[in-house]
This record gives sequence, structure tokens and C-alpha cells, in this order.
Amino acid sequence: MAIRNLLRSELRLRIPAAALHFADTSELVLQPLPWIGQDRAERAARFGLGLEHPGYNLFVLGEVGSGRSSLLLQSMQAVAETRSVPPDLCYLHNFDMPEHPRALRMPPGQGRQLRQLMQALARTLQTEIPLRLSSEDFKAEQERIRNAYKVEESKAYAELDAFAEARHFTLFRESGHLVFTLIGDKGRALTEAEARALPKEQRSEIDQAEQQLREEITRFMEKMRPLERVMNEALASLCRQSVKPLLDHELQEIRISLKKQIKDSVKLGAYLDQVLHDVLENVQLFTPLDDEEAELARREALVQQMARYAINVVVDNAGRTGAPVISEQNPVFRALFGSIEYQVEEDVLMTDFSRIRAGSLLKAHGGFLMLHLRDLLADELVWEKLRRYLRSGRVQIEEPGTGAMPMAAMSLEPEAVDADVKIVLIGSVEQYYAVQEADPEFARHFRVKVDFAESFLANDETWTGTAVFVAHTCRKWGLPHFSREAVARLLEETHRQVDDQTRQSAIFDRTETLVVESAARRRARAQGEGSLLVDRVDVEQALVARRLRHDYPEQRLQQAIAEGDQLISVQGTRVGQVNGLTQIDLGDWRFGLPVRISARTHAGHGGVLNIEREVSMSGPIHDKGVLILQSYLTSLFAHRAPLALSASIVFEQEYQGVEGDSASCAELFALLSSLSGVALQQGIAVTGALNQHGDVLPVGGINEKIEGWFRVCANQGLDGHQGVLIPERNLRHLMLDDQVLDAVERGQFHIHTASHVLDGLALLSGQPSVLSEGPTDGFAEGGLLERAEANLQAFRRACRLSPRGR
Repeated sequence: MAIRNLLRSELRLRIPAAALHFADTSELVLQPLPWIGQDRAERAARFGLGLEHPGYNLFVLGEVGSGRSSLLLQSMQAVAETRSVPPDLCYLHNFDMPEHPRALRMPPGQGRQLRQLMQALARTLQTEIPLRLSSEDFKAEQERIRNAYKVEESKAYAELDAFAEARHFTLFRESGHLVFTLIGDKGRALTEAEARALPKEQRSEIDQAEQQLREEITRFMEKMRPLERVMNEALASLCRQSVKPLLDHELQEIRISLKKQIKDSVKLGAYLDQVLHDVLENVQLFTPLDDEEAELARREALVQQMARYAINVVVDNAGRTGAPVISEQNPVFRALFGSIEYQVEEDVLMTDFSRIRAGSLLKAHGGFLMLHLRDLLADELVWEKLRRYLRSGRVQIEEPGTGAMPMAAMSLEPEAVDADVKIVLIGSVEQYYAVQEADPEFARHFRVKVDFAESFLANDETWTGTAVFVAHTCRKWGLPHFSREAVARLLEETHRQVDDQTRQSAIFDRTETLVVESAARRRARAQGEGSLLVDRVDVEQALVARRLRHDYPEQRLQQAIAEGDQLISVQGTRVGQVNGLTQIDLGDWRFGLPVRISARTHAGHGGVLNIEREVSMSGPIHDKGVLILQSYLTSLFAHRAPLALSASIVFEQEYQGVEGDSASCAELFALLSSLSGVALQQGIAVTGALNQHGDVLPVGGINEKIEGWFRVCANQGLDGHQGVLIPERNLRHLMLDDQVLDAVERGQFHIHTASHVLDGLALLSGQPSVLSEGPTDGFAEGGLLERAEANLQAFRRACRLSPRGR
């Protein structure tokens, strides 16, 4: 076991500009943007997008900023270009049940064509039908039919008139009604008073004659009604016969224009037949009327009739090449599933088939639809409707909540249609597993998991891919291009983001942000220099500027240490006290700070007391670390006797709570120092987790922790003895800034590594070894562990002599 003192070259990855085979990123603009470090995700995406089978929708999981949405959108568009254009979708008036509009699929572009043809048909009908119904031939035939009726009517009327005259009544028409009047002896109509003055017998005869006349009038009317009906039917038949050739010709032209075979050709043919029948049944609406009020009503009725022949093209794929690709950023109910618009008419919400609107699901039929899971889960109604669609594959357009509207609403239920859509759902890892657990049926519909990694192993290919990403970012935002030296610095920052010399961060949103900020620095400098090529200095300045914008909390805590409000010793030695290292993550900024860890020990049976745990200021991971520490401590001295120890450990001046096990080694050092009475160096801060065998385990945030301690020491003056003790297994995670590297190179600061906790104990105590070098595994004579063992034996004797011991 040995301590390593690291060299400058081990503390950071340096990427030589010569390793990048381009002069600047302008040479890379034409290269396609690769899936940098996401080979597994790329293979899964290609498999899922290319498989045309139900249930193989894609769930894309990964961190925000990893490029998951943009890369999937790019792949969706590439696959969509190879697919055929899907059909248009139209809604038509249902002549049998207007409240259930019919859906019609048409080849791409023919939906628009059908709409134009039907519009032309409506114009033709409104122009040509009145002309045909006002032609001389039509009028002559119409007059012949009416004359034939009049002849029959006149003959029957003459017989009725003779019947009336024989009974001393005169008969005439008045406002379409038959009126008769009693005639006296002198051929003059009698008044009512004169009729009442007649003798009773004569009045009785008149009443009988009047009754006979009324019966004869009834027979006359019954005889005329069928004749009138025949006349009207003959006139209507004449109109239909005059108009039908025009309709047959126009509708045949529509059929010929739409000659391409379609899936719904039978439905289209049936619809055109219904249009023909509807026009012929209402042909009288095309004839102008003389009465102004009646003419106004006729025109309104004609407009309503023509509206029934309109075509509502809700999905128009005319001019499209390939399948549709839609990224729905606002998946509310109406936008995703479609809607039905209403208008108020006489305090009633009215609608019809022309007010049906398609949503993204119908517009994406035959193609791809990208959705974000978080948006869907925010609306329970949307989520439930989507689940029903996934189960059935059909979309029913409806307007939710019409029943709760403050006024009556006309109901409309359009025909449901199939929607063959490949859904790409974007979400986080947590959301993916939470939804799977809550809804087992969900997994049946999203069988392709596209898992974006947070980081990936770096190599020449990923470095070049990152440079291509930088080139595309410059072109996207109109930024000056980057030199290869600047790109090398950007690459180093991607390693720093994941604290790893062998891996890069896959969160390219951070890289894009740094590209924009570095380009802004270059433009500010270029006013005096002339060059617009971003270099390494611009990237460095952008990082410094970013730090100044975000590090106020760190500065304030550093000032608290410098001013003595936070007690931290960076020199000398102390018993039972050591400086641990912590990381604070504020979301937009991470930084490290030291915290004093102190321990007190005495005789007793209480074991190790974690004060943070006692006051509920520690998390479960930290509590676990303290229990592991106690286990190792027990095993370290178990060969002597059971421990008779009461000890307490505390993070001094810590008021926000403690979580994590990275202070386990520091806590053990403080405890052993207190137990042995051996002082520990305060200039060396410690971080590292511990297992039950004393192995030092790697920890997170290693760079921030080292740099935070370095700034504390630098503010109080570097003396050449200060440094940090970190796990040996954290070596590849080091990506320290140049200030620390320069201090290490000058010998003013040291980075020590240890693989076992006893190595670190030797370093902090200043003892060359804490174990004996003989064949036995005993403690070094006079060393820290031997002193600790002696004190433990004294504690045991004290416990035996105490009343509790007896």
C-alpha cells in the first residue's frame, strides 16, 4: 500500500489540436450531423422507424439537451422521404344522417381536386339549371301539362257550376276557394236577411240544396287533387328530365377527372349518386319567384343546399413528397385529435361537417408524429384518448365538454377513421419506467426503446463528430467558425462536464451554449483584430465569463471562510479534526467547499453516534456510510476484544443537511485521530468513500471538490504542504483547471491518491506506516493504530470498573 503524488500530466486531459484533421469548422459544414456516441440509440431508432408493424412505436429516453429530439426528427425525415405520400382525408355531408358526416380517403391531391370540382358543379348548377328551366321548349311543355290539367278542371268545374245553378246557386272562385251564393227569383243574389225572411218550407228546401252543393264541391275537390298531383308530378318530372342530362354529364366529368383507383371509390360513387338525387329532389329551388319574401327564402334555401355539396378537405397532402413528419409541441386535445367548430345561431350552438378540423394524428397518417410525454401526462383527458387510439388505431373527432356549455349545442359525430401513425414519444428515464409500471398495456405499444446515453467513450470519431456539430451550430445561428485549437478546448470541456478523461458528455445543449458564448467573445474582440475565426482564447474567456455570472454563491461561501465565519484550518495539525470535501450542485452551477469534520471518543457502549442523523439532517446514503465505517472500525480491532467505545462525529457549521458517503474516509480519520490522540495535518483535505474492507471508493464531483479546497488554500496562502487526498480510482476523472495544474507543477499544491484507507491515515498522521512490517498483521509500534488500540483497552477496563461494567 502506498500514496501517489500525482504529476501535472495526470491531472487533466489535453487534446492536441494536431489530432483534429481540419483547419477550422467551415470545412465540415457539408458533412451530415452524426449520432455522436449514440450508436446503440441510432440502431434502435433505425429499427423502429423502418419497421411497419403495429405496436412498434418508439420511446426515446434520455436527458434534456442530449439531442434526442433533433436527431430523431432528422431520422424520421430521412425515412419519410423513402415512403409514398399518404392519401387526403375529406369529410362529406351525409344525406341520410347529417349528424354523422362521412369520411373519404382520396389519393394525394385529389381531395383538393374533388373540392374544386364540386365547387365548379355548384356554380354550373346555379347557372345552367335556371337557363334550362326558362327555355322556350321547357316553357311550352310546361304549358301543355298545365293546359291539360286546366281542360279537365274546366270540364269538372262546368259540371259543378251547372249543378249549383240548377239549385239556384251561383258559384265563383275567390282567393283559391270556391264560394257560392243563393239566387232569388229575379236572378239577384239574396242577402242573409232576405234569405231568413223566406217561408219556412222554402228555407228548408234551400238548406237541403245547399247541403247537396257542398257535397258536390267536396267530390269536385277530391277529383281535382289527384289531377293536380299528377300535374305537379308531371311538372317535376319535366324539370328532372330537363336537368338530369346536365347532372349526368357534370358528375360523369367528375368521375373521369378522379379516375385513379382509390380505396373509397365505392363510397365516392355513392356520394355522387346522392348528390344527383338531392339536386333532382330540390330542383324547384333553382327557379326564381316573383314574390320578394318567397324569393328571399328560396335563395337562402338554395345556399344551404349548395353547402351540402362542399368538400371539407381536413388533410391535404397535395404537393407533398414522402410521408408526413410532425412534431407536435402543443398536444392539447384539439391540436392532437382534431376538433369541431361551432357558431351561435339564435342561442344555439350550430355546426356541420364543414367545421370539422383534423388534428396531428390524422395529419400524420402514413408518417411519423413526435410527442413529449411530459406534455401528455399534464392532461389526463389527452392521455386517456391517446391510449384508446393506441388500442384501436382509429381516431374519432369530437369536441369534449359540449354538454357542459352554457347553451344548447347541436351534436355531431363524424365517422371515425383509421390512422396509421408511427409515434415517437420523448421522455426521461424516470418517466419511462414510471409509465410502464403504472400502465402495463403501454409497453405493448412502444416496443422500441431508444436509450440516449448521458456520456460515451471518446475517440477520434467522436471528436470529429463533435467538430461537425460545432460547424452545424455555427451555420444554424450565423456564427463565426471555430479554429481547431478552439474545438480542442471545447472537446476538453465536454470531458470536464462528465469528470472523465476517457468519456465525453452527450448533453450537446451545453456545448451549443458554449459555442454561442465563445462566438460572442470573438465578435467583441474582432472589432480590433479583424479576424472572425474563434480561437482557444475566446473559449477560455467564455468559460471565465460564465463562471462570473454563476459563482456568486461560491464566492460568498469562500469569503465566509476567509473572514473566519466558517472555521477551516489550512495549516498545522489537530487531534480529532480533518477537512472533508463536499460538492454543492445548484443546478446551473456546481462547486466544491471544505467542511470541518470532528470526532470525540470516550469509554462506553454507545458505539459511533452520527450527530447529523440524530437531528435528522443526514440522508440514507450518508447514514449507510457511517454504518460501514463502524463495521470497518470494529473489524480493525476485533482481534483484541469487543469495542467499549462511545464516539460522536459531526460536520461542523453544516446547517443544510448532509447526503452521500464521500466523507466516510474523512470521518474515519477524525475518529481514529481522536481515539489515538495523534494529530492530523489540516492542510490536506480528504474525500473518498469506504467499504467494509477499507478500500477507498471513487466519489463524484472530484474536480469541483479539489478546486474548491485549492481556492480556500490560495486565499490564505499556499505553503507547499497543502493538497488533497482522493481515491486512486478517481484518477481518470481528473479534469482540473490550469490554476491548480500550475500550483502542482510549482510544488505549491499536491494531489495525493490512495487505494486503501490506511494509506491515507499514514499520510495525514505523518507516520510512514501504521502497520508493522513483520510477518504478522500487527500495528506499527508506537503508531497511530497501536495508540488507538491501547486507548480502547483502557476504555474496556474503565467500563469493567464502572457500575454498568459490574
